[in-house]
Amino acid sequence: MAPKRRPVPLNITPIGEGQTTSNTIDAASEANLEALQKKLGELDLDEQQRKRLEAFLTQKAQVGELKDEDFEPICELGAGNGGVVNKVRHKPSGLVMARKLIHLEIKPAIRNQIIRELQVLHECNSPYIVGFYGAFYSDGEISICMEMVDPWIRRFLEKSVLRGLAYLREKHQIMHRDVKPSNILVNSRGEIKLCDFGVSGQLIDSMANSFVGTRSYMSPERLQGTHYSVQSDVWSMGLSLVELAIGRYPIPPPDAKELEAIFGFFLFALQSHTFIKRSEVDGVDFAGWLCKTMTLNQPSTPTRVTE
Repeated sequence: MAPKRRPVPLNITPIGEGQTTSNTIDAASEANLEALQKKLGELDLDEQQRKRLEAFLTQKAQVGELKDEDFEPICELGAGNGGVVNKVRHKPSGLVMARKLIHLEIKPAIRNQIIRELQVLHECNSPYIVGFYGAFYSDGEISICMEMVDPWIRRFLEKSVLRGLAYLREKHQIMHRDVKPSNILVNSRGEIKLCDFGVSGQLIDSMANSFVGTRSYMSPERLQGTHYSVQSDVWSMGLSLVELAIGRYPIPPPDAKELEAIFGFFLFALQSHTFIKRSEVDGVDFAGWLCKTMTLNQPSTPTRVTE
């Protein structure tokens, strides 16, 4: 058996090469945290979002360099054409992470370019983006280590996804380039987070050439190999929303009979909801409740339902 190759890590530690003293690490980590907190001040976050993001960044500062031997597998979270995602424990820090393994038969130069391009993920700190711990290469696989988020739950907030896309575009000039349902995650607090966005054009192209499934949500201009822009992300998000609505990949499109069956069931279930039942016997400010729920301006027209 061939000897195991040494991982090629990203330079994620906030210290200079060759500096290993604890004083240097502590001072550099503190300076790095101060810089990150300053950046957080530039984001439009409420107090709860800010505290959660600061807690994640504090944890991240304790991780240091990632190595293959430092991970203890817990279970598999999911697998697809693009690779496998495992729930793992980082033994030095005790943190539980999601580790995505992507096997690619690529040249060393392309591999190194992918590793370099992934470094920009350290600058992407937003409540709408899955937190990034680091990445490295080992045994023919690229490992991307991320914040642990619960598996895909069929609950979706368009505003959060659009805010995530806007954050990437406005703050980092990054297009996602791989919007699809499996890259939109929801945690137990109901927070919507985007993951696997295309900071590495080389990685996206390599995966698109290797895995047919990656192409399913691409816009026509991307499939044709012509110039594309952020509108391509909107196309992919639209396909994902339609899939959420009808419960399957939307190509070929559903016919009238299928739509009637889907939404007829939804309407039947909605009519038996407690809130609807109450509105049949009491005066209910339905429009006001809806506006409050969706954080919209209160309507100026009468909104009470009476018998």
